[in-house]
Amino acid sequence: MLEILQENAAFLVINKPPGLATQPDKTGDDSLLKLAEEYCGHALHVVHRIDRPVSGLVLIAKTAEAMTLISAQFQAKRVQKDYLAIVQNLPPQPSGTLVHFLKKNQVKNTSTVFDEEQPGTERAELRYQLLDSGKNYHLLHIQMVTGKHHQIRAQLAAIGCPIKGDVKYGARRSNQDRSIHLHSWRLTFDNPATGERILLEAEPPQEVLWQALGPGKEGWSMFKKAGG
Repeated sequence: MLEILQENAAFLVINKPPGLATQPDKTGDDSLLKLAEEYCGHALHVVHRIDRPVSGLVLIAKTAEAMTLISAQFQAKRVQKDYLAIVQNLPPQPSGTLVHFLKKNQVKNTSTVFDEEQPGTERAELRYQLLDSGKNYHLLHIQMVTGKHHQIRAQLAAIGCPIKGDVKYGARRSNQDRSIHLHSWRLTFDNPATGERILLEAEPPQEVLWQALGPGKEGWSMFKKAGG
């Protein structure tokens, strides 16, 4: 049931489906970590996570040593995370950089956006580019500069571009499967064993809107070759 894109003695990278929690939570439902540990037959270490309704790449370390080395890459900003998002409204400009200050609400599990630094806030920055537009929705490429709680969801909502299905941040309606149209698309990092630079990409879910925007009839592999 796991779509494993790369695996070796140090790590595995999985394309997580929407609706599956990355780690065990209070619901008691299956998680990506649990399924991966059953697959590998031993304890694993989640290096980073994506929200339950989000799909895409998750990097999991197989050993404590690998986790330490990869975590150091995150701290040194050697890891690049790129996302795709389908939003309801066009952003103010076709491309740009968003800088806000976020404050996490632990009780509501949301992040509030401020234009200026406030007590208890953290600086959040991302870059976006408009890739394609349809009649009602638009496809954005998101490059993370920082990695904060619900950062993409909150920052896009703050500029009037809530992600499709994300009613928590202002979408008109939820998706039937409770997913949101946010996908962890590309992950670039150093192999902790060899130092080799690795770039992995995961296709979005096989869903009508994901397939309608961006790749068209040629498919996502053609879209990537064209520089999308």
